[in-house]
Amino acid sequence: HTYKVVQLVGSSPDGIEGAIQNAITKAAQSLHGLRWFEVVETRGHIEDNKVAHYQVKLQVGFTLD
Repeated sequence: HTYKVVQLVGSSPDGIEGAIQNAITKAAQSLHGLRWFEVVETRGHIEDNKVAHYQVKLQVGFTLD
């Protein structure tokens, strides 16, 4: 197989899994053939001394036509 790889950042107030799913769901609206992802960075946004959003940087692979 041959894959194209793109980098995405997803965020969610509900956790890392939600941030991953949000990024993949959004990418699937304009890319097809999504096959795999790799989390390469995890970070967050703090407001009022609490975690407001979780953020993940992903590498997402999809097959080429």
